[in-house]
Amino acid sequence: MIIRPRRLRRTPAIRDMVRETTLSVKDFIAPLFVKPGKGKKDPISSMPGQYQFSVDTLVKEAWELWGLGIPSVILFGLPDKKDATGSRSWADDGIVQLAVSAIKNKLPDMVVITDVCLCEYTDHGHCGIIKDGAVDNDATLELLARQAVSHARAGADFVAPSDMMDGRVAAIRKALDEEDFQNICILSYAVKYESAFYGPFREAADSAPQFGDRSGYQMDPANALEALKEAELDMEEGADIIMVKPALPYLDIIARVRDMSLVPVAAYNVSGEYAMVKAAEANGWIDGKRIMMEMLISIKRAGADLILTYFAKEAAGRLKIED
Repeated sequence: MIIRPRRLRRTPAIRDMVRETTLSVKDFIAPLFVKPGKGKKDPISSMPGQYQFSVDTLVKEAWELWGLGIPSVILFGLPDKKDATGSRSWADDGIVQLAVSAIKNKLPDMVVITDVCLCEYTDHGHCGIIKDGAVDNDATLELLARQAVSHARAGADFVAPSDMMDGRVAAIRKALDEEDFQNICILSYAVKYESAFYGPFREAADSAPQFGDRSGYQMDPANALEALKEAELDMEEGADIIMVKPALPYLDIIARVRDMSLVPVAAYNVSGEYAMVKAAEANGWIDGKRIMMEMLISIKRAGADLILTYFAKEAAGRLKIED
């Protein structure tokens, strides 16, 4: 007797009927970069199809994403000036605070998430306060909490600490609760590796460290058990969603975190993953659209409930065509 699994692959309708993993626009969170000015939509050279927006053009982009069914965006800010403490990150008139208010004014139902970190706002490019040549973990917590509260005050639905300081989820949760923002959620970058895949993002957000690297606080790519520890700690401290970053080189980590997590799990399909596909596509080496969809389904199959991806808009269009 010959066993014939191919019977279930015979037609598109049969394949659709038995498909184990499905991808939806509701899974996507679109990362957006916002900068001072008006009428700006400046291309990011290492990320074709991605832009630095001023607040007015950012709102138009959010409208387009919402029209495609994408329910959420995460905002990264390019401030008007930087200093040693990243003080513009918690200013009421900071660029992210203005962007949050503008989006929520036009699209009150869109889920607006804000990146909480100092690297985009400090003149040294590190994710915390520098003391004796190194990032001071505990001194940084107060500033991260202040930044998170300012984002909540502007109308953010989620704050997303990406700094990898120990104890920052607990510090942010405490600060939010004390300011009567008990309903503001925390999406924690619980498992963030010190990765070479972030290069294009650092151009987009102007956030490259001016000395050294981030291996003293971001995770060693060789470690897996540590990822489970970090995820567990963030859940204990009050994270509502935990995230693994990057996605593709760490599909095994996504799967292991999903198995142990009691909260939703997100994965960040990062800038380097996006840029490689776009570069290969531009050279005619791959079918970029098929690769995009295969990458995204692999992240979902690994266990991610949500995917932060620069492909969100393009993939949403593709899913609409397939429907």
